[in-house]
Amino acid sequence: MGRLTDKVAVILGASDARSMGAATARRFVEEGAKVVLAARRKDAVEQIASSLGAIAVTCDITNEDDLAGLAQAATSQFGGLHAAINFAGQNFSAPVLEVTAEDLRRSSDIHLVGTALFIKHMAGAMADGGSIVTASSLTVLAQAPGYAAYAGAKGGADVIVRIAANELGEKGIRVNSLAPGFTKSAMTEDYFAMEAVTSAFLKEMPLGRFPTVDDIANTALWLASDEAFVTGQRIDVTAGQALRRTPRPDEFV
Repeated sequence: MGRLTDKVAVILGASDARSMGAATARRFVEEGAKVVLAARRKDAVEQIASSLGAIAVTCDITNEDDLAGLAQAATSQFGGLHAAINFAGQNFSAPVLEVTAEDLRRSSDIHLVGTALFIKHMAGAMADGGSIVTASSLTVLAQAPGYAAYAGAKGGADVIVRIAANELGEKGIRVNSLAPGFTKSAMTEDYFAMEAVTSAFLKEMPLGRFPTVDDIANTALWLASDEAFVTGQRIDVTAGQALRRTPRPDEFV
């Protein structure tokens, strides 16, 4: 019997087969979950969902009506919701002296406000307890130049996770965040094509290799399963880089 047999899971942020969301969906299906897969790009998420036997839903995390509809899709299709994983995100990079109000608001809408509303609607659909996991970031732990908008919003979301965990514990709902390190995925593939970048990052990883999307998926699986009696935590999957530092851009030579 799989670790998620008879569990219903929502996974948001899976519009590319190389993404953490898609890898997590594959892992959840392998472990017996009934999966509702969601992303902004309708055709892409439908293709991935079809290959897994999952339900596809179009959802923009900045639209609260979409999030409410995503939770409703899980309960109407499968009769409940037990796990909800949020990998929706967009990379933002600009020095503090150049960052704009629009940059800050956009990052906040996706990573801070969106995370809070994701937790709100997914928790509201969990009648018998469950697990909510949302993606944090290495940039919160080992600050990188240019990531004020992105890491600032992600760090704020980590605070929301802890508050939500405290409030929702009495309902049997666990809320945690998962902080990926520098991981090859659809969002970072261009960086991995630059040997100077990968070499500089690898020097800061005590475990000696980069995290993979499968490493992230396995951690999300543990947090979603009944094995993880934890809440209000940020689980770092960084190959130990969180213990060190993020390379400076001038080291990418």
